[in-house]
Amino acid sequence: MIQPLPARKIGPLTVSAIGLGCMNLSHAYLPRPDPVQAERLLLHALDAGVTFFDTASIYGFGANEELLGRILMSRRSKFILASKCVLGEVDGRRGLDGSPAAIERAVEDSLRRLRTDHIDLYYMHRLDPKVPVEESVGALVRAVEAGKIGTIGLSEMSASTVRAAHRVHPVAAVQTEYSPWTRNPEIAVLDACSELGIGFVAFSPLGRGLLAGGVGGKGVPEGDLRADMPRFQSPHLERNLALFARLAGLAEAAGCTPAQLCLAWLLSKGDHIVPIPGTTSIVHLDEDLAAVGVQLSPDQLAAVDRLFHIGAVSGARYGASAQAQVGTEMWPGEEMA
Repeated sequence: MIQPLPARKIGPLTVSAIGLGCMNLSHAYLPRPDPVQAERLLLHALDAGVTFFDTASIYGFGANEELLGRILMSRRSKFILASKCVLGEVDGRRGLDGSPAAIERAVEDSLRRLRTDHIDLYYMHRLDPKVPVEESVGALVRAVEAGKIGTIGLSEMSASTVRAAHRVHPVAAVQTEYSPWTRNPEIAVLDACSELGIGFVAFSPLGRGLLAGGVGGKGVPEGDLRADMPRFQSPHLERNLALFARLAGLAEAAGCTPAQLCLAWLLSKGDHIVPIPGTTSIVHLDEDLAAVGVQLSPDQLAAVDRLFHIGAVSGARYGASAQAQVGTEMWPGEEMA
């Protein structure tokens, strides 16, 4: 039985200690759930105590926001809603537009698709290098002043960009990939968030499924977003699956699943950190949420750190085109693509 989820603060917002990343209900990973399965998953999450739901305009080019709007908005007062702009559809393709005019349009489009008049946390999904971050944040400030969004977030940005944005307006949350196999936030962003009172939202906390046992030796299907990521391509995949096998051994010794071990490890890193695993399975969702009850000893936490020491994971986390849109710091010698 799932125990009640403890709460954590991200900026001024109070959310469940584990949220739900909704991307793979409409976007990126295969196979995708049918509409009935997606609806059941979202409603089960809400009933199980999840109070933090994360979407974005790019997910399914609006389809994910429409899904949440259709399924969850009758219970709008029960959860914190987060979405994102800047990374979206530009001339029919995935692209960046951080201009104030584009952000203003994106806010209106998100509100319409989500069937709400207020988004609690609205992120810049990526930094548009053609637009100073101060100008993009200025557009979000105006949306806050108009009551259309509650707080401002940043995604996949460096500590220096976070500081520059925070000087314009308080940033509530920074969202970046963080898990035992992606530890780039430990370079500078986590420290910046702690110093400035900013919450940290960890996306892909289970290594895009590999650290939960969701990827086998055959890799992922053609057309799956991960197929273009070097870590999921041979020979890197085989090396990373060997790391997962060792992680599974640590989890067995700790009396939990590998997914729970990863989430408990993340929760231990700071009270301002909230992981948002995604799943299409109610069984896996319940497994993830049960991680709040997993207590790891210092030795068990250290064993995860040692297994995933910097340089242990094989392959870059993004392909070249996707990496070009990411502003987070990289470790010395880290593979670019």
